[in-house]
Amino acid sequence: MSQQNLDHLHDNQGYLSALLNILEDGVITTDEKGVIEQINPTAANLFGYEAGEIVGMPISKLMVEPHRSFHDEYIKKYLATGEYSSIEKGKEVEGICKDGAEFPFWLRLEAVQLKERLIFVGVIHDISEIRQTESNLEAAETRLSAIIDAAVDGIIIIDRLGRMEEVNPAAARIFGYDAQYLVGKNVRVLMPEPDHSQHDQYLRNYHNSGIGKIIGIGREVKGKRKDGSLFPFNLSISEVKLPKRTIYVGVIHDISAQKEAQRRVEELNAQLEQKVEERTEKLAEVVNKLLVTNRNLETQIQETQKAREALITSERELKVALAKEQELNQLKTRFVSTASHEFRTPLSTIKSSASLIARYTAPGTEAKRQKHVDRIKSAVNNLTNILDDFLSISKLEEGKFRHELADFNVVAFIDDVIDELQLMLKTGQTIRQSHEGDDEVCIDRVFLKNIVINLVSNAIKYSHEKQNIDIFTKVEDDELIIEVKDYGIGIPINEQVHLFERFFRATNAINIKGTGLGLHIVKKYVDLMDGSIKFTSAEGKGTTFTVTVPCMA
Repeated sequence: MSQQNLDHLHDNQGYLSALLNILEDGVITTDEKGVIEQINPTAANLFGYEAGEIVGMPISKLMVEPHRSFHDEYIKKYLATGEYSSIEKGKEVEGICKDGAEFPFWLRLEAVQLKERLIFVGVIHDISEIRQTESNLEAAETRLSAIIDAAVDGIIIIDRLGRMEEVNPAAARIFGYDAQYLVGKNVRVLMPEPDHSQHDQYLRNYHNSGIGKIIGIGREVKGKRKDGSLFPFNLSISEVKLPKRTIYVGVIHDISAQKEAQRRVEELNAQLEQKVEERTEKLAEVVNKLLVTNRNLETQIQETQKAREALITSERELKVALAKEQELNQLKTRFVSTASHEFRTPLSTIKSSASLIARYTAPGTEAKRQKHVDRIKSAVNNLTNILDDFLSISKLEEGKFRHELADFNVVAFIDDVIDELQLMLKTGQTIRQSHEGDDEVCIDRVFLKNIVINLVSNAIKYSHEKQNIDIFTKVEDDELIIEVKDYGIGIPINEQVHLFERFFRATNAINIKGTGLGLHIVKKYVDLMDGSIKFTSAEGKGTTFTVTVPCMA
């Protein structure tokens, strides 16, 4: 062989060695008996060996049974018959590392006939991450199915044509059907007229205009059970856009019991009013008889007068009792009539991505395979966030509020709040303001104003005359920090754990006018703004509240 050919051969070997060293997949070459002749760094690292340790070892020792025996049989069969098997197309194999740990990999084996001998080239791709992702996916799907099946409220999923794709046990129970019977049927079978006849047209109108009467809004509607009976329920519908289609998720909260309780309360109120009226009339009759019978007798007149006074007192007591009863009934109604649950269940067809991964196993398809792996990871993370988020969303009693951001000067904003509260100040009280950092912020101005007014109002209310209130603001690291400090009555240490509970009043504040709702509302607003609130307090020395909310300075 000439020197030029030798040099060319050395160059080719150098190129091959460099190529093997930079490949992300493992490459192993063996002789016709399966003894390892060459291994690239990726393959050596996968199995936990140094390259020098593994050369000369039978490649089957890197596999667990039955893959080890299968591989040996494949080599024997090929040497005897020259027939190829499915392993040239790729096969999943369980490998074993030097430390005994097992892991899955995708193996593709090629027989290469050299000039003087036969060798086998194996390409190894570690699929541990894919298998772990599939396991996480299955766990997430199991958890989601468990949540849907265990939900107290009914959940029904329909396609764009109104056909039911999934009905949870609660929904089937509410309507009196077997869940499997409903799957595939149009959801209008659960509706009375006129909704039964108009539902398909309503869906078409929504698809054409994007304007929905219920979707994304929710309202009280009537449902029709299997036995034909009608019942009221609160319906909340979410539109879920999947990669290739759109579905609708309906959450059904049966309010039959609440409606019946409300009707019963109204009936009891009417009966109570009737009894009061009848009793008043009877007492009036007694007084009139006493007046007529004892008109000429002084003692009887006095007794009649006493009876009249007793009647007035009785009427007053009855009115007070009626007012208290009505107030109690209103309170009961508030707690019995629960609001419609908003349940947002984003669903995605992540199984399709999992199945597509298996198609992209050949060299050169790593980008496509990784794309689907990333899609699965994103879907699983999104599902987890939604499930977590679904357990943490809060609402104020007045209704659902939306975050509206606005740019404004925080120093001027605090000045305006102080001006509004001047009339509340007690004799000798002064509100002192200080600020650090940038003046401009981007925050929900309405939410922030409600927070500051509540905190400063409380500071004024629970401080004595001539005691000042300090407001300190600071913009730092894209956060607005507001500190409201007073030197008033403070909060007993053993009661501080209840401070943000609805209707809570500290024992040392019983004689001070208040509803016990201020700090509860403040906490709600802070939560809506993704902020935090903390406080320090000592009885008789004052209280300091610190609110931190994210902003765009």
